[in-house]
Amino acid sequence: MKIATWNINGVKARIDNLTQWLKDSDPDIVCLQEIKTIDEAFPRLEIEAMGYHVETHGQKGFNGVAILSKATPDEVSRGLPGDALDEQARFIETVFSIPGNRALRVCCLYLPNGNPVDTEKYPYKLAWMERLRQFAVSRLAYEDVFILAGDYNVIPEPHDCFDPKVWESDALFLPQTREAFRRLENLGLTDAVRTSSDAVQLYSFWDYQAGAWQKNNGIRIDHLMLSPEAADHMTSVAIEKHVRAWEKPSDHVPVVAYFDFAA
Repeated sequence: MKIATWNINGVKARIDNLTQWLKDSDPDIVCLQEIKTIDEAFPRLEIEAMGYHVETHGQKGFNGVAILSKATPDEVSRGLPGDALDEQARFIETVFSIPGNRALRVCCLYLPNGNPVDTEKYPYKLAWMERLRQFAVSRLAYEDVFILAGDYNVIPEPHDCFDPKVWESDALFLPQTREAFRRLENLGLTDAVRTSSDAVQLYSFWDYQAGAWQKNNGIRIDHLMLSPEAADHMTSVAIEKHVRAWEKPSDHVPVVAYFDFAA
């Protein structure tokens, strides 16, 4: 099974890229972030015509997440628990049945950016990360195959960006942000990309400005975090960076992992 995460940066603006990538890459489950549309306006007909079931949690103009899947989920829930007043569409959870009478729990998240750090946006980011940690604790207790996939807006380590000095004052790389990410990892979650490689220049995002793509001035902020039950079944992982060179691309690229749940 192939499971992917991709910040599409506007699904209606990138629908041609999305459908081409679905055809070429053929993932089984796709977690999309920044769909930037209300649920009713999501271009589901184009996606459903390719054999995918569509679940969305959107809002007008920004944020928004979606999960596309070849199988229909058994359960769907929207919104990250822990703050009833939080109306931002940043989280959706699905549950699928897999061989061995087991549950596959896939969550798609779009973690807050947090910039500028001297505004209310940074405390919101840190509070959101603590809610995510608490949610992960609750789900790990089920001992399901559990995957937290999405745009975390976190650069975990210095070698996950082209130049740490450029990012040292940014919300994506501040010590408090990285510590919050490590608290999540320390629950027993595995970073799929880093469990397979310690290589530098493994990036998933390149800004549209200053020739970042052409210079390979990237950062790695899109992550697949795996429970022990999921990590045990992962066979390989890849960053499909070629799509960044397509016409009218997202500034992010898909990160994909392969699993053998029959093993």
